[in-house]
Amino acid sequence: MGEPSPHSAPAPAYRATAYFDVDGTLVGTNLLHPMLHLLTQQPTPLQSAKRIGKALLAAPALAAAELRDRRRFNELLFSHYQGMSEDRLVVLAQQTHERVIVPRIFKGARDLVAQCRRAGLRVVFVTGSLDITVGPLAKELGADAVIANRLEMRKGKATGKLLRPVVAGPGKARLIADDARAVGHDLGSCHAYSDSASDVPMLSVVGHPFCINPDWRLRDLARAYDWAVLDLNRTSPGESRQ
Repeated sequence: MGEPSPHSAPAPAYRATAYFDVDGTLVGTNLLHPMLHLLTQQPTPLQSAKRIGKALLAAPALAAAELRDRRRFNELLFSHYQGMSEDRLVVLAQQTHERVIVPRIFKGARDLVAQCRRAGLRVVFVTGSLDITVGPLAKELGADAVIANRLEMRKGKATGKLLRPVVAGPGKARLIADDARAVGHDLGSCHAYSDSASDVPMLSVVGHPFCINPDWRLRDLARAYDWAVLDLNRTSPGESRQ
């Protein structure tokens, strides 16, 4: 559903690829922000209330899955999209981009992506978010492709299941390796950017890892491995600081 897709840019134009995590790295959001917006924008208030209530009941299971298995967390989270029509999801995804994502883009995000492009790097977003929600951001920031989760559709409606492969945790490293191989890029020349220690495998497979606004665990690892640490300035329009 979402575009651009993996391998969409012709490799010969680029010398290597820059792989970006999205939530917490380029924007001040997480997977819950788009989902909550979508759940509140159902055709009737009653339908919204029912979906939100179901999501609240599932919160303990989601919290436990996030600690143990990021892939399972994604599967449980996106199961709440079951029954939504593909057409409506596309419309709501654009609305979510404009109302939720754009106001939370970090100040330095556009410049960093632009620097990568000027350096001859193909830019790919690698995220556990849905392709329909990250696609508009990829276009906004000038990414060449996205590697993201995709909802299974049957007869125009979401089944609540994710298509394989599920983009999550350590699996990102394999997906990056597969993508680089597909476009003929040497991982040793590629870059990767993330804010979270959960993406250490993704950062470890490339020759040029960068830690963006890192959490404390990733900051400690960056010191140990001598990885570059960048601050994209978390304060951006629409985002408050505590």
